[in-house]
Amino acid sequence: MTTHTELKKVRLSVSNAVHSLSVLVAHEEGLFREEGLDVELIKTAGSAHVNTVDRPEAIFDRPLETLYNSGGMDQFRLCEWGVMKRAVDGEQCDQRPAKIVALGSAMSKFAIVASPNGNIVEPEQLANTPIGVTIYNGSHFTTLKMLEGFLRKEEIQVVNIGTMPQRLEAVRQGELAACTFNEPWISVAQKEGFRIILESHSTRSEAAGDEMDGPTLAANFRAQARAAAMIHADPGKYAHYMTDETGGRIEPHELQTWRLLYAPPTPYTRQRFERTYQWMLGYPDLVTTGATYELVVDNRAWE
Repeated sequence: MTTHTELKKVRLSVSNAVHSLSVLVAHEEGLFREEGLDVELIKTAGSAHVNTVDRPEAIFDRPLETLYNSGGMDQFRLCEWGVMKRAVDGEQCDQRPAKIVALGSAMSKFAIVASPNGNIVEPEQLANTPIGVTIYNGSHFTTLKMLEGFLRKEEIQVVNIGTMPQRLEAVRQGELAACTFNEPWISVAQKEGFRIILESHSTRSEAAGDEMDGPTLAANFRAQARAAAMIHADPGKYAHYMTDETGGRIEPHELQTWRLLYAPPTPYTRQRFERTYQWMLGYPDLVTTGATYELVVDNRAWE
């Protein structure tokens, strides 16, 4: 057993709970310590938090990015496409380097939600209709992915509305026909009578700078893998992490825990890189050109 004095200190980011639940559970259950890590959770405002005032559109101006760039955390996770954009674009605009170091644990569910009193009942009706998301965030990329099966690319429109409480109010007031949400706000929307039009899982990726060595990352990912099994065994035990973000709009027993899906982190493969990067290049301004697997990905946790 690792003694307290031997524990490696690591600072891990936590924003929206649904995306970092395996980190929160691993910390709560002492799994990081059992892997030899003394983990400090660095919490930043996320779009799911009821008290988040706004979300800047520029990704490098957001709280997590600002903190990472200043050295305030060691490792973070975003949606797969967000981490790709961060790793590729960051190299080209003097940001602190961050490489993709794993396909992450959280397979977060997103849903496009419409008003119960509107006329939107199928995805095809969203053609040329602005949908509220956080630009360059999981809700943005997942919305594009979901609607590609129903609409032409040029028919898909998104608009930046940075927090989920703001989005729900925009749909309620008829300012937008639909917005995209992750949990716990999908459950909030259902409780409050909104209409779920389309939903899909959205995988996270893990990012880190060169300072995080392979064995430390491996220990982190082993703890997250064990936490994923614990979440599946008793999801209700950990529902409070998400419902706390709503400020009381739902209780833990009202969270639709069947939407929660977590898995062991795995290496980020060359095939995955090529598929994801080429898809992003298919849209204007999603990511800059010229990236390669060797420059962007480092699977040192498995070496």
